[in-house]
Amino acid sequence: MTFRRPMFPSTLLAMFIATPVLGQQVDYNRAERLLTWNTQNLVSGDRVNPQWMDDDNRFWYRNKTGSGYEFVLVDPLRGSRRPLFDHYRLAASMSLANDTSYVLEKLPFSTFEFLRDETAIEFTASRKLFECDLQTYICTVGDTLPNRARFVESPDERWEAFAMDYNLYIRPKDGGDTIQLTNDGEKYWAYGFNEPRPNQQRQGGAAIQNRRPSLEWSPDSRRIVVHRRDERDVKHMHYISYTPQRPRHFSQPYALPGDSIIPYPGFHVITLDMDVAADEQTGQGGPTETSGAAPTVRVISNVAPEVLPRPHQLSFGGSSGVDSTWASNSDKLYVTYFTRGSKSVRLAEINATTGEHRVIVGDSSKTFVELSQREPTSWYVSRDGNDVIWWSERDGWAHLYLFDGNGNLKNQITSGPWTVGSVRHVDEAGRQIYFTGRGREAGRVPHYAHVYRVNFDGTGLQLLTPEDANHDIAFSPSGRFFIDTYSRIETAPVTVLRAVPDGRIIRTLEEADISRLQEVGWRSAEVFSVKARDGLTDIYGVIYLPPDLDPAMKYPIIDHIYPGPQRGSLRSWDFKSGHDDMALAQLGFVVIQLDHLGTPHRSKAFHDNYYGNFTDNGLPDHVTAIKQLAARYPFIDLDRVGIYGHSGGGFASTDAILRYPDFYKVAVSGAGNHDNASYNIYWAEKYQGLMELDTVRNTNNFESSANKTYAANLKGKLLLMHGDMDDNVHPANTIQLVNELIKANKDFDLIIAPDRAHGLNEPYFVRRRWDYFVRHLMGAEPPKEFEIKRPEN
Repeated sequence: MTFRRPMFPSTLLAMFIATPVLGQQVDYNRAERLLTWNTQNLVSGDRVNPQWMDDDNRFWYRNKTGSGYEFVLVDPLRGSRRPLFDHYRLAASMSLANDTSYVLEKLPFSTFEFLRDETAIEFTASRKLFECDLQTYICTVGDTLPNRARFVESPDERWEAFAMDYNLYIRPKDGGDTIQLTNDGEKYWAYGFNEPRPNQQRQGGAAIQNRRPSLEWSPDSRRIVVHRRDERDVKHMHYISYTPQRPRHFSQPYALPGDSIIPYPGFHVITLDMDVAADEQTGQGGPTETSGAAPTVRVISNVAPEVLPRPHQLSFGGSSGVDSTWASNSDKLYVTYFTRGSKSVRLAEINATTGEHRVIVGDSSKTFVELSQREPTSWYVSRDGNDVIWWSERDGWAHLYLFDGNGNLKNQITSGPWTVGSVRHVDEAGRQIYFTGRGREAGRVPHYAHVYRVNFDGTGLQLLTPEDANHDIAFSPSGRFFIDTYSRIETAPVTVLRAVPDGRIIRTLEEADISRLQEVGWRSAEVFSVKARDGLTDIYGVIYLPPDLDPAMKYPIIDHIYPGPQRGSLRSWDFKSGHDDMALAQLGFVVIQLDHLGTPHRSKAFHDNYYGNFTDNGLPDHVTAIKQLAARYPFIDLDRVGIYGHSGGGFASTDAILRYPDFYKVAVSGAGNHDNASYNIYWAEKYQGLMELDTVRNTNNFESSANKTYAANLKGKLLLMHGDMDDNVHPANTIQLVNELIKANKDFDLIIAPDRAHGLNEPYFVRRRWDYFVRHLMGAEPPKEFEIKRPEN
């Protein structure tokens, strides 16, 4: 016989929780103040984004101040920091030139180009093109020029390359006739561009016109490598925009697990004859000046290297294309590529004249391989080609290895139970490498990145950023200096300028001021550590607590999840001025984020934890972590546990309420990839494995990890949200789940967002998430149709 729980106690509980005098007030105004778009301008001096100048040492940046912005010039050789220009005089001259009032703290541009040896600047503001002399402070105003983002300038500054109508073109930078370099481009096999995605097609205009082609000039400006992806026979995913009177149809090539034909990424190397005065074969000479005549250009070779057979054995780990770089003498190209499912990765050397290639070094795995974990540079080839620095997890941890130019291992450079992030600078003359690393310093959060220096032979390893914090760095092009912004979840950023080779601080550039942030009720999260499901491994997260917390009360807890495996729930471990979870805490919830087993920046075994088993999603670690936190903090109510997430987090949060229905009571899931058989191959096949069909049972190895398989398990409250023009995670993922929930006769809630892409980071959807948790997890009634307003600027 089945007994049902009486309703009376839960009703009393809801009334108890909703009573304002008990500290569970639902104050949406207070919560709104701590959303990121409202807090980011309440902090000044928190970020330095350097724009390097021609000498490769000096830089400028736009700095937030308490009243607006300032432009700052830094000269590392002199150790100086000063205003880039006279802000008052520039604002005044702009006002005179455009008959519009501008104020010095809020100059209406964020970037510019130097002119005339840095004595003038050019920028766009108020839909006009300004040119301002920084000596006389006289500005002139003209019509804006076409967006130059879609042009790629050659190193010698003579040419601009661009793609149009599926083909590649160049033109003289200072004016002249356009020269067509290719003529065989076609739809779905174009030079420099993939076909616009459905949302770009729907928006049209600048969304398409301002795209930058995927190409790179050689250092001598005589060759171009241009990416070209063959998608002609790839099956399409389809989309309908329902808001027009006559709904519009869109589609895009979109390969799924199990497809035999997938996009084939390739590249063409185009060699140009640009007024060459010396013998082509000897490589002597270079571009020559012609007396008043337009430069002449002709294509003398056009090679398309194919490093593996077509059509479906090769993928490059993502939709962005080939990862390549030119040799310093412009005669070779170095390219990395993955085999399908990211089972192996190779570094190949391509002869830029003939297209001949050879593999230098690579890695393979029974699970998947990486090229660094979401960081910029994981390999380096020396100028003479005799040294190759290679990032690898072959010994179970992410480390650097040194090979010769023929792929012979010289030595392992770094080792130990910690991880290398990426190579940031190589001093070939001194044979030293500067790189980021995590987990080496005892007693620190292993997710904090630090900067280290090491010799090519592995000796002399030195920590250059000793502060116990996460370090975000940028090296100068000269390699003589680097900018270091360090912070923690609970500590505001400090930005310093450091010198190579020892990391000594030359000067402090900025110390963030968070006083205005604190005035609106900001309170940082607290970092915690608990044991993973195995009871042995330390895993880390952050917890946000309600304001004016009463330890004698019981508070519902919300788990904000992103499962990875390419990243964890926390996008970064640095300071946060505002966050959705801070806002939820203001409503009276305890909120956590946790980086569980199966996320990166730890050991290879840690990262591989649930390979081939997407239903895991790290959830066993989340359940055990919340139980440990409840034992540590008795005010956490284990009878009221909610969860939410977006994209992979939408998949994981729905997985949680279906697979742990007695633990998670409320879930809000946005744009979830609920069945990865309907998601793109580059992510799905990498972490689940290649699709394997079971013809006897008429199933496959993806089905057991699909949320729709467990629809009948639903007990709690589930809100699903998805944009109907989501061209990343197709809305079919949610509709297929909805179909199974209906078949199982389950109650749930659904929001289809018209003409929305993948993000859904809009006030309406934030408010609906708040309402859902307040009503169903807290037991209170939210304010009716509260309007969250996003700042216009």
